[in-house]
Amino acid sequence: MAFLVLLAFLPIFIFGQEMLVGTYNIRNKNKNDSINGEVWSKRCQVICDQVNFMAPAIFGTQEVLHEQLVDMLIALDGYDYIGVGRDDGAEKGEYAAIFYQKDRLSLLDHGDFWLSETPDIPQLGWDAACIRICTWGKFSDRMTEKEFFFFNLHMDHVGTVAHREGARLVISKIREIAAGAPVVLTGDFNVDQTDEIYSIFTESGILKDSYSSAQIRFAENGTFNNFDPCIKTESRIDHVFVSPPTQVKAYGMLTDSYWVKGVIHHPSDHYPVFVRIGLPENTQSP
Repeated sequence: MAFLVLLAFLPIFIFGQEMLVGTYNIRNKNKNDSINGEVWSKRCQVICDQVNFMAPAIFGTQEVLHEQLVDMLIALDGYDYIGVGRDDGAEKGEYAAIFYQKDRLSLLDHGDFWLSETPDIPQLGWDAACIRICTWGKFSDRMTEKEFFFFNLHMDHVGTVAHREGARLVISKIREIAAGAPVVLTGDFNVDQTDEIYSIFTESGILKDSYSSAQIRFAENGTFNNFDPCIKTESRIDHVFVSPPTQVKAYGMLTDSYWVKGVIHHPSDHYPVFVRIGLPENTQSP
């Protein structure tokens, strides 16, 4: 009898040792999208329903304006966030906000840096079209007592120098801040798996792509859909990188849609990516 009770709780124990993480470019709220039928109030509902159903312990977001951040906090079940607006380091401009489950994770430290020649100051970097930011947090998993760092960013969509130098800066900052502790890096990188900038991350020695490492993979499309349900591509510009010792159990891309008056819509112009991982033991205390 005792054996049967133990067996019944075994799946809970196993999955308790694992953690679901993710990345989601939710698309900023703007008038043009609303005119075209991609209304934020409806998109927000679907996005938050997706997240509440998947229940990731932590996930990075991109393009979140402060008004959207407030809406999501109301609709999400049990989440808090870290992050600042990229334009002023407060509430102006898009956030690269990190949402995390308050009951699952303890926030130990956090910060932000800008992808520019002056990482501590909000300003354009190199040949970028927009100010770009990376938000990070240090967390402890209450279930396993394992500590890890989570970095989340949105790289520029235009500047080639900004791509290269921004990638190098992120790797340098991860080395400096995490100092050998387990790391998850998420974001909209605006470069896909065939780009040389992607290789800066995968050849850094401190990160691997969860897509390539996953034991189970469900990804029937690329990650950018442009609100078009007919788009089919192999290009992945939204990535989840993890420290090499991290076990990647499963990788999944959610391609959900919804209907309004007979018209199919996507909740965002990007598909979210969720990855189930097993963190390694801490090898070094930052």
